[in-house]
Amino acid sequence: MGGLSIWHWLIVIAVVAVLFGGKGKLSGVMGDFAKGIKAFKSGLKEEDETASAPPPQVAPPPPTITATAGEQPAHDRT
Repeated sequence: MGGLSIWHWLIVIAVVAVLFGGKGKLSGVMGDFAKGIKAFKSGLKEEDETASAPPPQVAPPPPTITATAGEQPAHDRT
């Protein structure tokens, strides 16, 4: 009961082969992971820079001419 069965050994061998098999698979995976973290950090940094920048200046809308009841608008007066 304390020993490992054939299935346990096959799983262990498969994990070892995936991690250490071939030329630099583990280092390649770790390099890709590091690139992902750097890209994530730079994305957050860019987001912070745009959030801290002042909003663009927007021109106020032109004034509107309103007429009260009983008055003629300025362009209709003759």
